[in-house]
Amino acid sequence: MKQEKNLTNQSGGGLLHQPGAVWAVAFSCVIAFMGIGLVDPILPALAEQLNASNSQVELLFTSYILVTGAVMIITDVVSSRFGIKKTMLVGLFLIVIFSGLAGLSGLFGHLFGFLEVGQTGVIYEIIGFRGGWGFGNALFIATALAAIVGSARGSSDDAIILYEAALGLGISVGPLLGGLLGGISWRGPFFGVAVLMAIGFIAVVIFLKKLPHESREPRPISAPFKALGHRGLLTVALTALFYNYGFFTLLAFTPLVLGLSAHMLGLIFFGWGVMVALTSVFVAPKLHKKFGVYPSLFVVLLMLAVILLIMGLNISSNAVLIVAVIISGAFLGINNTLVTTAVMKVSDAERSVASASYSFVRFMGGGIAPWLAGVLSQSFNEAIPFYVGTAGMVISILILTSGRKYLRTV
Repeated sequence: MKQEKNLTNQSGGGLLHQPGAVWAVAFSCVIAFMGIGLVDPILPALAEQLNASNSQVELLFTSYILVTGAVMIITDVVSSRFGIKKTMLVGLFLIVIFSGLAGLSGLFGHLFGFLEVGQTGVIYEIIGFRGGWGFGNALFIATALAAIVGSARGSSDDAIILYEAALGLGISVGPLLGGLLGGISWRGPFFGVAVLMAIGFIAVVIFLKKLPHESREPRPISAPFKALGHRGLLTVALTALFYNYGFFTLLAFTPLVLGLSAHMLGLIFFGWGVMVALTSVFVAPKLHKKFGVYPSLFVVLLMLAVILLIMGLNISSNAVLIVAVIISGAFLGINNTLVTTAVMKVSDAERSVASASYSFVRFMGGGIAPWLAGVLSQSFNEAIPFYVGTAGMVISILILTSGRKYLRTV
């Protein structure tokens, strides 16, 4: 582990002075993370045009996130046998294919005459293709961080910040692109990602060479589960599980409550994503240095719980909801960087193993939240999902506090 950490402490580093391989992977990361918020602006349009319920359109998030989380557990097994670059390219290829197929939903079966679907059935096609998209996404994002850290000049902290910057930019641009293309057709965002990710695929092929000192020793599938035996890593993973529940409630369910046009929703969540990007890069490292991981995370999670509670109490006010969404981006950006840093350093597990085990746990919360929010809104009212999300944030704070002694060493 010490040897691995020292690999990134090369001379001549600097956050922006990076080789082409790092920028190629970072560009692909931006496009991959677009997939998280890409469908946000078109959720109301999908519900209306495809005659789908809230819980049905929310499955677009659930299938994507759950499959991503489930596949995460095998990503280290795959990459340790076939290499980081090959695993990453397979993931990129699958994203291109399944995002393109999602855009063809309803047309695909009709054109080839083997599948007849009604208007409502199209939503299930998209849900299925989003699951395939999630499979490719898992293979890519699990190896992208290792590729950036392994190729970057400077410290591992610089590499993590660069990765989080790509994440923030992708999250911010995703809703904007979704709003622009979704204003033309709900199919537009899916085709847009397919084209951009194909460019990312070509860039990685050209610029990313074999990583120095990359381990090709096959690791058993049990490795990520054994890594969770470390109390510090388990604390971070379970904290993220409940945090992600609240996060994806806000991200996936709020567009249905606002009920605005695709363009307006794209602009709102673009503002949210810009806040995520700015604070993840410029604010989180300063808080980490001045206060440490645990105190910073505690305050951030508490503020997110307050924001979700305010949204539930003001469910009929679009103005309050919009302001709350944008402000939440500031805290989400800080949280993302601090948690990623903690995962990489809290245990002695190799980075790829720690990332696989942590991501497997946290995405379970993110996958359940959108669908359950839709069910709760239909069974009770639109405020209940935000109250449940608040409870998720409170539970994450309690878990974080229980393992604070491990985080103080980060």
